Amino acid sequence: MQSLSVDIETKVLNDLDEKIHRIAEMLVSKPDLIKLLAKARESEPHEVVFAFYILYMCSHAFHMRQRRVLSDNEWAGWLRWMTTAFREGTIHEYWKERVEPEKWFDPAFQDFIDKEIIPKSKIMTGEVK
Repeated sequence: MQSLSVDIETKVLNDLDEKIHRIAEMLVSKPDLIKLLAKARESEPHEVVFAFYILYMCSHAFHMRQRRVLSDNEWAGWLRWMTTAFREGTIHEYWKERVEPEKWFDPAFQDFIDKEIIPKSKIMTGEVK
């Protein structure tokens, strides 16, 4: 019975994720629609939309792991992907300076990024010893 409940929750989360995916596609193709969600204050709206898209994808993977849908190996791959993106890309800057995660992401995911991904990405670059 508990397995059925997890399956239903996972399906609902996947359905919601698909809706976010469609919204992101629309926002990338028509960035002026961003104003429906937040007043754009960025000079590069495509980058902002794509940053949110990446973060929502990471959030979805995180929630799938919480529900035990992802295997240890799959999760290890996602951890590598997220850590590398935060270390080598500019997603870290968007997270810290532009996204305002407390407004858009749940507290558990925000803590995960702040306490696990960001510190790992700093250790890998040698910023923290």
